[in-house]
Amino acid sequence: MKSISELTDFYYKKLHPVLEELDKNRERVKKRVITIGIIYTLIAALLFFSLLDYMNIEFIVFSLVGYVALGGILYRFLISDYRDEFKEKVIRPLIEEIDSSFHYIPDLHVDVEYFNRSYLFPSPDRYSGNDLVKGKIDGVDLTFSDLHAEKEHRDSKGRRSYSTIFKGLFIISDFHKNFKGKTVVLPDTAQSTFGDLIGSFLQANNFSRSGDLVKMDSPEFEKEFVVYGSDQIEARYILTHTLMEKILHYRKHSGHPVYVSFRGRNIYMAIEYNKDLFEPSIFNSLLEYKIAMEYIKTLHLSIGIVEELKLNQKIWSKHG
Repeated sequence: MKSISELTDFYYKKLHPVLEELDKNRERVKKRVITIGIIYTLIAALLFFSLLDYMNIEFIVFSLVGYVALGGILYRFLISDYRDEFKEKVIRPLIEEIDSSFHYIPDLHVDVEYFNRSYLFPSPDRYSGNDLVKGKIDGVDLTFSDLHAEKEHRDSKGRRSYSTIFKGLFIISDFHKNFKGKTVVLPDTAQSTFGDLIGSFLQANNFSRSGDLVKMDSPEFEKEFVVYGSDQIEARYILTHTLMEKILHYRKHSGHPVYVSFRGRNIYMAIEYNKDLFEPSIFNSLLEYKIAMEYIKTLHLSIGIVEELKLNQKIWSKHG
């Protein structure tokens, strides 16, 4: 697999003519977005203040939400061509540079069936995503995409709203071992928020989780994660010291909350972000080093999971 420095060289040396042309297009799109955004805001403000005397507080809130929602739709429409061109001319070549066998499908995402099968999060009521990548690294199947899973809520008047269950990168990989039970590794928010005593109590009485709390004998791992499993012996068998160290390293390397589960023959990983990872920003130049590195590091992190956890060594195959 190509290193980050090799991918950075590719980005600037091989893609540079494309990037320069695309960045000129970005400037044109940015000016159009700003101009139309100002006109849209002025029209909305004019309508709002002309009708203000006839509005109650609920309608004011509804109008503000509508303004933001319609503005978001308008923004996505205005940048759609640039977005598609960016993905085809920048993201696709980067993925193919890492491994030419990978298939990149910008408008698809990991199926909700796999999301539910991971047991990492509750079943969503609204589910979306994009930037699906599928392929093999050294014979190990790997699939990942951006996802946004949400839960629906209704107030006393039946009005719907949604809260985010998970937003970020979702990865599925073959683990070369057929597990009988379910083992789930989650960020340890209870102990870090409420301390050891109350945090441990909350973890042991987490009724939203099936399976039992599994205590691991690594203080560093226990500080970062909490483990639930339907089979205590199997959970400890899976989470060897080596694997716990690798998951800890992956958490540190990603810099974001990491969720891991083992079920069937697969390992599922979810890395929480608060944005779409492979979406271009029209307000930042594609020629900026920091922007380029974000795309490269995220792709390297996603595909590097196989090497990071040494899944390509089939470490479990000799046991089962």
